[in-house]
Amino acid sequence: MIDRDYAAQMTVERVIGHIDGVLPGRALPRRRDVFDARLHGDLQRGISKLKDVDGAAVSDAIVLNGGYLDDDDSWHEIRYTGASPDVDRDPQTKRLKVSQRWDYPDNAALKRSYERGHPIRILRGHKGDARYSPSKGYRYDGLYRITQAATAISALPGRAGEPIEICQFILVRCPEAEQEVTVVERAASELVLFDDEEKFPEKRTSQVKRLVRDTAAAHRIKDLYDGQCQTCGIRLVGANCKPYSQGAHLKPLAEPHNGPDVERNILSLCPNCHVRLDLGAISIGEDWSVIERVAHTEPRTTLPRLLIKKGHGLHPSYAKYQRDWWDSFAQEETGA
Repeated sequence: MIDRDYAAQMTVERVIGHIDGVLPGRALPRRRDVFDARLHGDLQRGISKLKDVDGAAVSDAIVLNGGYLDDDDSWHEIRYTGASPDVDRDPQTKRLKVSQRWDYPDNAALKRSYERGHPIRILRGHKGDARYSPSKGYRYDGLYRITQAATAISALPGRAGEPIEICQFILVRCPEAEQEVTVVERAASELVLFDDEEKFPEKRTSQVKRLVRDTAAAHRIKDLYDGQCQTCGIRLVGANCKPYSQGAHLKPLAEPHNGPDVERNILSLCPNCHVRLDLGAISIGEDWSVIERVAHTEPRTTLPRLLIKKGHGLHPSYAKYQRDWWDSFAQEETGA
């Protein structure tokens, strides 16, 4: 009897790179949803494969979900360990029993994508690094390129203490300009490009970037709080009876910060508190207290503690980054 899931994997059409209509930040509850969205071609393994134009197997996507102890995720750069047959790995400790091989199909396909310069779609599962992973399910995080493929020695030796060789890949996140926009957004950008470039260069750039940056992750956080501000508690409602709030990143996305666009780094704030956060007028303490950097004679306008709802999964490292960044400015002003 043929496994239906396996048969489906053989028939679903996929492509290298962008998937029309699927933006970075897209949340997917189950691995099957990842497959159905054509983001990854396997229902279990980390490395997805397909045939290139010449028939050779290449990789188009990988899932980061706590696979190997030698893996390292820092959002903009990923150190990823290749694959091994299940029998070569201890299911409990994740320790490899023998060295990995470059001729193993998954590793060979990923290496071939490196050699051919193909972008790789990155999906993060809830078992990955707590700073970047979704609290449940999976999330599509855009395109990365492999900048290095080399043999390395695992931090964990074999059962007899012998060194274990692994197939290691370094992936770097593609610039935002190379991340995909939807069909509607692409049409909008083309309409703007039709205008006089000398007259509207800033408008053209900011319009396309804003459409991309108004991300699914920010929408999910705003929906979670139904428009309520996490730092002052206000809930703005417009004439259309719909709540309004803004997604604010504790560690900003732009340089020199290069923060990640993930729920663990985003707050739902009213426009006023959003500006205050970006200017350093408010920060978030280690105990999730709301810190006002204003004169003590002014009345308090924020909640004593940050409003955090179940399922948000804020990571304290981002609050610390924002707090330390503005602390450094305060020290420069006072000469401390």
